[in-house]
Amino acid sequence: MASSSIHTITASSSTTISRNYDVFVSFTGCDTRKIFTDHLYTTLTAYGIRTFRDDEELEKGGDIASYLSKAMEESTIFLIVFSKNYAYSRWCLNELVKIIEVKNQKERMVLPIFYHVDPSDVRNQRGSFGEALAYHKRDANQEKKEIIQKWGTALKKGANLSGCHVDNQMKYETEVVKDIIDIIMRRLNSQPLNVGKNVVGIDVHLKKLKLLMNTELNKVCVVGIYGVGGAGKSTLAKAIYNEISHQYESTSFLRNIKERSKSDILQLQQELLYGILKGKTFRISNIDEGTIMIKRCLSSNRVLVVFDEVDELKQLEYLAKEKDWFESKCTIIITSRDKQVLAQYGANISYEVPKLNKEEVVQLFSLWAFKQNLPEEVYKNLSYSIVDYANGLPLALKVLGASPFGKKLSEWESALFKLKTTPHMEIYNVLKISFDGLDDMEQGIFLDIACIFKGNDKYFVSRICPYAKHGITTLEDRCLITISKNMLDMHDLIQQMGWEIIRRECPEDPGRRSRLRDSDAYDVLIRNMINSGDKLHDKLKFIDLSYSTHLIKIPDFSNVPNLESLTLEER
Repeated sequence: MASSSIHTITASSSTTISRNYDVFVSFTGCDTRKIFTDHLYTTLTAYGIRTFRDDEELEKGGDIASYLSKAMEESTIFLIVFSKNYAYSRWCLNELVKIIEVKNQKERMVLPIFYHVDPSDVRNQRGSFGEALAYHKRDANQEKKEIIQKWGTALKKGANLSGCHVDNQMKYETEVVKDIIDIIMRRLNSQPLNVGKNVVGIDVHLKKLKLLMNTELNKVCVVGIYGVGGAGKSTLAKAIYNEISHQYESTSFLRNIKERSKSDILQLQQELLYGILKGKTFRISNIDEGTIMIKRCLSSNRVLVVFDEVDELKQLEYLAKEKDWFESKCTIIITSRDKQVLAQYGANISYEVPKLNKEEVVQLFSLWAFKQNLPEEVYKNLSYSIVDYANGLPLALKVLGASPFGKKLSEWESALFKLKTTPHMEIYNVLKISFDGLDDMEQGIFLDIACIFKGNDKYFVSRICPYAKHGITTLEDRCLITISKNMLDMHDLIQQMGWEIIRRECPEDPGRRSRLRDSDAYDVLIRNMINSGDKLHDKLKFIDLSYSTHLIKIPDFSNVPNLESLTLEER
């Protein structure tokens, strides 16, 4: 808890602001100084919250003094007490413009308090707010009119924010003050989720996501973040959670839903309820009881919930089966490798995490490998080779950057040579999770594309493999392949993962594998079949000889009875 202090500054003071403040309160003294605002200050002080207030509104032209501007820049939370005469004060209106500016620039929390005024009057400048702006417009020159326009825009933006209400019909003022303190304390005491170190390019994604989410302010907003394994979906979900969590009454971030839902549903329910109930412990004895309790709580609170790593709808059945469980203005964020899951749940917004661009990949790799933004000169060529191999995948850049840190140049060269034939196991295991979630038919078409059909027209592949059409759709939904102008493509590391799966079918004898490519195909067919002629390769279904530069005639394939596809040249 912050040390107890509250500063009262007059406009004539020469006090220098030399420290940050938890809360800055904007109010008009004639309406609330000795009643609501005084009670609010007293309570803030009691909780040890460092609060700044400008106790006198001496309007020297309405300009904000430099000390006041500095205090606003250094404050974490802004409380705006909109009252009947607020808009008559040029001082307050200029404060409001500055507050909105700081909010936009520094992502600060702004909490409007509507003190016996209707938010729509503030938003649309009606009632006393309309009268006040009309008063300011009297005999206003062009410069003054432009300032008044800024005031009107700031009033609208401030009133559009979710806030607290003080009137004679709802709560006692003491209750409203308690609610405000609860909101402030949650924001000040909340620990942001750890997004990890050396995060590159996240700000661009946050800006795009928040822009998309701003269009869904008045209804349940379901945000789906999808992409290939290792693309940074969970990192982005944590970052957006940290950015917007203060806007909600309660929040919850549930990690690793895919694995934990297999045996840990009750614990997941308890974690979700703990977040929704703002840290209060509620003991549930069974899953059905937890489901009923969750549904009731979600329908009566404005919440932010993140379900991380979901790959089947049934994993959410006992947590938030459908978005109708949520009250309006709630936000649900789901991360998944399968964009079809997001569509089935009813995502309003689907956001694919793209590969990093050229500058970002070099920076991320260098931060892990050299603790700086660019490669060291002696390692420059090797670094760019490894960066090309990673092909924009953040996980690969992190793993490959951290592995050779502090090692000799020869060790880097050896590691790069190994990567060209054998994938890094940490990267392979993460990517293979998506493969393991496929059924047998889908796994088959994935391996066909990885070994034979990458770069081919999807309709051509569908004609060769009657079962391929459905499989291709599934693979695209699960971010294992991409389709552009009907051509099939996949990330290089995902393709290498497919090659490794085939190699592991029989590491010692390529002829016993289900698919052959490159030199393996040449070795098996030419050296084994032509020379011996008696070895049966009954598991072989696909052979790619397009890379065989020594091939001068078509071999005898009588020893390959189950051959389905033979590629002799690149298409």
